[in-house]
Amino acid sequence: MLTFSVLSFYMSSCSDEIILESDPFVLAFESLSKNLTAIESKENIKIVYSEIAQENGYVTVQISPKNAIYGIDFTTIPEASANKITLPIVSGEIKNSITFQKLNPSLDETTEIEFTLISLDYNNSNIQGNSSFLINATASLGGSFKPEVGGPNEGNQVFVDLSSQSSTITQRDSWDLGFYNGTNFRVTINGSIYMATKALTETNIDAISEADVSGIQSQVAVGTFDIANAAYVDAPNGNILETAIAEISENDNENPVYLLNLGYEVGTDIPTSGGIAIAGNQRGWKKIRILRNNNNYILQYANLNDTSHQEVIISKNTLYNFNHFSFNTNKIVNVEPKKEKWDLCFTVFTNVLDGAGSYGFSDFVYHNIKGGTLAYRVDTEDFQYDNFEKNNIIESNFSGDQTIIGSSWRSVFNRSTYDDRFYIIRDPNGNMYKLKFLALTNNDGIRGHPEFEYKLLQ
Repeated sequence: MLTFSVLSFYMSSCSDEIILESDPFVLAFESLSKNLTAIESKENIKIVYSEIAQENGYVTVQISPKNAIYGIDFTTIPEASANKITLPIVSGEIKNSITFQKLNPSLDETTEIEFTLISLDYNNSNIQGNSSFLINATASLGGSFKPEVGGPNEGNQVFVDLSSQSSTITQRDSWDLGFYNGTNFRVTINGSIYMATKALTETNIDAISEADVSGIQSQVAVGTFDIANAAYVDAPNGNILETAIAEISENDNENPVYLLNLGYEVGTDIPTSGGIAIAGNQRGWKKIRILRNNNNYILQYANLNDTSHQEVIISKNTLYNFNHFSFNTNKIVNVEPKKEKWDLCFTVFTNVLDGAGSYGFSDFVYHNIKGGTLAYRVDTEDFQYDNFEKNNIIESNFSGDQTIIGSSWRSVFNRSTYDDRFYIIRDPNGNMYKLKFLALTNNDGIRGHPEFEYKLLQ
């Protein structure tokens, strides 16, 4: 991330006159690179300014392609001439971009296309920081990233892939159950909307009514400050063997009916600056029962007072961690990318507090342990972020607990990030990154605008 100092002061020794010297106008690429294979057709290459432009000007960008020809394999907007782009700086704006367009889908790992800021036509200006941007078929070198979690309602789950510097955004109340595609037959509930569930003694879903469960509904909920309610949510550590719904048995008689609290819709209230409004209207209740048929799940579900139920067969798809099902659509819905195509998820989260049971957390980050991502925390008293190198990694520190980052990166009281820690991430392909958080809020102090920077350790 670019950092810029405030105005500096100079006082003449010969007089009382104070001369203000303003910092230069600085340009840089927002990130360092992009994986070519992650670009389907277009990519926006962002250039950021240190301040809002006060006048018009120009920046010249040199394009240096290897095993690719401009106009045949790729092109740009604005168009280049002799592999150079003259990009206007417009008064009143604080950023700019170049659109890269891939024309040849067969470009491979032999291709490299480098964009370099080479000159500025603007008063009191310079190029500083990320002066080059590389497109190739290797893992991203890093850069800064702003996951679009949706402001103070934090309505999105954002799945971030560091190596391709890309994200997948899903509205967090768009799904209810996740059916595990691994060896075990396990079903997860949507903790981002504070769902909870409890097994009943009945195995006939049509025999259950609201009268049968009314005495326990107040218990099957998140945030009741009852230690016992931790049993009604999935284990925060992400261990697939510790879901609130037990392993689905091949013996139908061993699979009970579950009471399912559907949690809350995404909030729509506008909180005061620095606040959040996570939970909207309650989504109600369902009764469910899950069976097995060969390598398939059979989901039975109904409203509490229904005397018949709906049924759907859900087949495993090993390309993904889970198949996600929505009661709103009665269908499988797309939520996560393929299991090896994401590393971090920014989300609202159901955690468990010692002595208080389950509780809802905003601004939460978990890593993709089921896809092979591992992480650990480094304190700056041991290593400074800028000085940390690949040979400083301690393999035994990597953790399979998906909450290692969790909410430990931010202070809700100060509405800021902690600067005494950063994190090491190993992605499913073995790429190692160091990552530190830069912001919890935007420039207006509004929550739900996280930002981090990261760098590939080579």
